[in-house]
Amino acid sequence: MAKKTKDAAKKVAPTTKTETAKPVEKPAEKPAEKPAAITAGMVRDLREKTGAGMMDCKKALTETGGDMQKAIDYLREKGIAKAAKKSGRIAAEGACAAYVSADGKVGAVAEINCETDFTANNENFRALVKKITEHIAKSNPADVDALNASVIEGKKTVNDLVTEATATIGEKISVRRFTRYATEGKVTSYIHAGGKIGVLVALSGGSDELGKDVAMQIAASNPSAIDRDSVDAAELEHEKEILRKQALEEGKPANIVDKMVEGRIKKFYKEVCLVEQIFVKDNEKTVQDILGKVKVLAFARYQLGEGIEKKQSDFAAEVAAQLK
Repeated sequence: MAKKTKDAAKKVAPTTKTETAKPVEKPAEKPAEKPAAITAGMVRDLREKTGAGMMDCKKALTETGGDMQKAIDYLREKGIAKAAKKSGRIAAEGACAAYVSADGKVGAVAEINCETDFTANNENFRALVKKITEHIAKSNPADVDALNASVIEGKKTVNDLVTEATATIGEKISVRRFTRYATEGKVTSYIHAGGKIGVLVALSGGSDELGKDVAMQIAASNPSAIDRDSVDAAELEHEKEILRKQALEEGKPANIVDKMVEGRIKKFYKEVCLVEQIFVKDNEKTVQDILGKVKVLAFARYQLGEGIEKKQSDFAAEVAAQLK
């Protein structure tokens, strides 16, 4: 299963203190907080994520106080939107890169970020990304901190190399994340659109062509699990709750809603489970059909800038400011 990093929000119970009540003057009531302003950009982003109409998106954002995820759920519960894509549409610059050893037994995929697309296409930056990704495969660091502290060129560490590149190129550069696989079977990679998406997949065996086909499938269809057994339990329960509310919204009797949910959840599995997806190169087959007896052991899919909020700027204003 793909190696994933998830931060769980910690809830801290408020401390309460009981005191003898004393008569006090009633404070003036605070004016009600204004709801979050719904901008055209928010409506556009919600439309892109859900495919719902503009007015439906505006209403959903208004009803949920501008909370994007709640608005997505609201639209889905009303039967207006499809499942939200988890690839994310917020972009950050840089590149995803992959390295696989000559024997196909070890491989790594990494995302390394910079500030502008100009730098992302710079030859020196690309060479740095390639060098670090190969180093990850060969040195097997435990995490990003260990990677940054590891020696890559004589006495230099990865952090030294990144710092030097930052000084030379003039932009902040950072290693964001990586995944490394080692197997007796086969490791294959695929890089899409010059580094916008990076995929690494470990198979129990099979040909190079099969490995590439599976990696391309992952890049195109973005599964979240290998099969039903590896679907995240929280993700599954969330989907079932959405489907229940959809059925009730349609006016279905409560006593048959659960049966409807079980039927509809099969479609969900076909969307998120790699082996159940329709093969992108042949819609008459599933991924399981092309795999045969070969097993998918694990996969990782990185989309450049996924989940990173990039500051929006006015380029003309920035240039004018520099000229002052």
